[in-house]
Amino acid sequence: MSGPVALIDCNNYYVSCERAFDASLTGVPVIVLSNNDGCAIARSAEAKALGITMGQPVHLMQDMIKRHGIRVLSSNYALYGDMQRRVVAAIEPFARDFEIYSIDETFVDLAGFEQRDLVAHARAMSDQVRRWTTIPTCVGIGPTKTLAKLANAAAKKNPIFNSIADMRDEDIRRWVLDRFAVGDVWGVGRATALKLEALGIVSAGQLRDMPLKQARGVGSVVLERLVAELRGVPAGVVETVEPQRKGMAATRSFGTPVFDIETLMGAVAQYAMRAGEKLRQHGLVAGRITVFFHTNKHKLDRPQYSATRTLSAQPMTNDGLALLAYARRGVESAWREGYGITKAGIMLEDLMDADLRPRTLFEAEDDRHARLMAAMDEVNSRFGKFAAIPATQGFKRQWSARSEMRSPNYTTRVGEVPTVRA
Repeated sequence: MSGPVALIDCNNYYVSCERAFDASLTGVPVIVLSNNDGCAIARSAEAKALGITMGQPVHLMQDMIKRHGIRVLSSNYALYGDMQRRVVAAIEPFARDFEIYSIDETFVDLAGFEQRDLVAHARAMSDQVRRWTTIPTCVGIGPTKTLAKLANAAAKKNPIFNSIADMRDEDIRRWVLDRFAVGDVWGVGRATALKLEALGIVSAGQLRDMPLKQARGVGSVVLERLVAELRGVPAGVVETVEPQRKGMAATRSFGTPVFDIETLMGAVAQYAMRAGEKLRQHGLVAGRITVFFHTNKHKLDRPQYSATRTLSAQPMTNDGLALLAYARRGVESAWREGYGITKAGIMLEDLMDADLRPRTLFEAEDDRHARLMAAMDEVNSRFGKFAAIPATQGFKRQWSARSEMRSPNYTTRVGEVPTVRA
């Protein structure tokens, strides 16, 4: 992005999506739960005011839920993903280009719009998102992504900005940076924050004034680039090398305990196929696969069991069926009868660019599996997840996570489209 940058962030996104279709949720405390209905991952302003924290287990707040009439919902990712598409469609006319950073945050390239009043431009963009989706937003504007991110946080936290903060103004920028904790700066991790605080650097303003050479010594080129961005210098001006991704995982808790190996393999098969799909999307192959599963560690009155098996992939692969075969070997070698398994997963390590992977001596030149994986990816992309799956995965998915309070798929299933009566 070569010009001014804006970050538009949807407020309380999951809750706002639910409220778009259920007016009874407006003005009351609402929380949305994580996979398996475990803990709060989204809270309305009313719920935050009651002291509900991010990640708070739902079973520990039952009295509060009853006392304050808190509405509790299971996460509905199909709805949230489709609403994101609508938000982006509302943003597009206001940008030369855009970059989706997360499901509720989008960076907007404002190059070419500099002659306009960008605060008014951002407000018009925010208003259009509100009209098209009902979702409220905050917008931060700055010369770099890091400053736009900080401006967005300021717009959200401080009412003087009225939901739009412009950090191109040097005085406003200095005022915000001097009041922002260094640990809250985008890209500063906990370990780096502790190192900086030991040096007496406790605010974003002090981090901005840190010598670039010292920043590289404390936090590598990543921190050097961050300091440059705080000074208004785009990250691309600082030489950097994209770090190689070291690993990835696919894991999930089960809605009910699993007591037989084939049901467990149905879950592990899904994770293996999903992991292979992720590898192909990133152009990578894996050299090592770890499969694990365990009982509920919090149910101490029940028999406990935990198992992990790691296998080398020879040759390195991103073939979902090959990963599934390795996973089955791991599960079969670790399985013990009589235990109720509540979580399983796949972890992939030793990742490498697919074009650079080492060849083995007896590796056959056969692209049929690659073409099969490409065909499955295309089918699942066109017709939805799990449209094409291996038989091991099964269709009943008895191990699926609990989702007992999920709202309808208002926008993605014809049978669940809201009915309006005049």
